Amino acid sequence: MSNVFIRLYLDEDVNVMIADLLKARGFDSLTVRDAGRLSASDEEQLAYAVSQKRTLVTHNRTDFEELTQIYFNTEQMHYGVIFAVRRPPQEIAQRLLVILNQVTADEMENQVRYI
Repeated sequence: MSNVFIRLYLDEDVNVMIADLLKARGFDSLTVRDAGRLSASDEEQLAYAVSQKRTLVTHNRTDFEELTQIYFNTEQMHYGVIFAVRRPPQEIAQRLLVILNQVTADEMENQVRYI
């Protein structure tokens, strides 16, 4: 069965307003805070995103690029990671909407995107 809509998981350093803006547009967007996972390690955050079949959104390029490389090297599956440059929440939400409206969840599997 194919998965059409990407479900997002916003890392601890991503402004929670972004989730609210995306939810207002009808997209499934979960924050670390709402998931009760504040202070979990990066490894735990990515593992949680995978367990929930969610695409992780983060500003933490350095650590998560390394983690996605480990997943690739060990042939572990993830549901995508989106690296967002720090910008106002409305701008990040707009950039995410482009992906959410053009890319399916199946197409996002094991992908890394930069916005």
